[in-house]
Amino acid sequence: MQVKALKLQDVDYGDQWAEEIEDRWEYDDFRADSGWRKGWISMDSVYYHADDDRVYLGITSFNADIFRAYDRKSGAFVDLGYGRIADPFDAKFHRSLVKWEEDGCLYGAIALLHDIDRYWEAPGGAIVKYDPNSGALEKVGIPMPHMYIQSICLDQARGVIYGITFTPERMFRFNLADGRSDDLGPISSGMEMAQGENVELDDAGCVWCGWSVTRAWQNFSGVDRNRLCKFNPETDRIEYFDAGLPKPDGSYGYERVEGIFNLGEGRIFASGANGSIYRIDTETGMGTYLGTPVADRRSRLTTLQPGPDGAAYGVTGRDGACEVIRFDADTERYELLGPVSDGDADCWQVHDVAVTPDGTIYAGENDSPYRSGYLWEIRI
Repeated sequence: MQVKALKLQDVDYGDQWAEEIEDRWEYDDFRADSGWRKGWISMDSVYYHADDDRVYLGITSFNADIFRAYDRKSGAFVDLGYGRIADPFDAKFHRSLVKWEEDGCLYGAIALLHDIDRYWEAPGGAIVKYDPNSGALEKVGIPMPHMYIQSICLDQARGVIYGITFTPERMFRFNLADGRSDDLGPISSGMEMAQGENVELDDAGCVWCGWSVTRAWQNFSGVDRNRLCKFNPETDRIEYFDAGLPKPDGSYGYERVEGIFNLGEGRIFASGANGSIYRIDTETGMGTYLGTPVADRRSRLTTLQPGPDGAAYGVTGRDGACEVIRFDADTERYELLGPVSDGDADCWQVHDVAVTPDGTIYAGENDSPYRSGYLWEIRI
């Protein structure tokens, strides 16, 4: 396996985070510090576009510089001109890059970094349209004013983007033909963040994400508070399941969902509980525990993407000890293929991956507290 760290920005902050920043700095502190505002980035969305052989990147940035591409032919990063339409509160594309086949354009959605004290100042997360052929870039609508968007998925046939906002947490629908938006309802009451890293469409056109129970009369919402729900376009309602991801040790309760993956043929899988993998029953919302690839240390598994060999690939692990994982949806078995390291550089954790037709994996590294995140190129 060949692994290469592709560095859009190579800024190292050393131990400054632990010593001066963690649990102390707020949004305005990072914005006021030019070293962090201009130097630190995180790779949150990764989308491979075969027509131009580019990997499009949604980036976290305190400087509102959130959209780039990596051109595989030239081996260089490309500035897509997001500064032309940027608002200072535009913080990232967080698992929010999709392509609508009808018009050939990419669509992103803007997420936040600021707190609720800036709610009325910040306009809200826009749907951003990018034409890879012309380079045209525009904001086509703000589905929920003053709210920002953590993740989206796209129903190709209906021409509809579904998304989840934060804060508060609500599900919405955005019609690409006319820009109409619909508030589909809440997925939490604000006791904690209920959603995982993405929202996913199943083969029947239903939209899946996490939701959480409140139990406002108690001090704790319970070990079974994290559950799954789906929006059904046929009934035009969110179905809140009393079901979710079982505890790996068999004890009572559910784990919070981290990622949801549609791996074809009606099969939906999910991750949670330290990167554990589950099969989801799309009728009941109940997960079946399949295993925990990395069980002896902190881990995560935010995405699995199909590769040209029929298997799905991702990166699990965290805290600078990450490994490539291969998952076979037919047998429901997985294997670890090796560490994500390049010389002295170790991948901190991965938020999204894309797999090209030649089997190359591009993994977006996010939220490293010590340096800017890299785009990792992995050749099996």
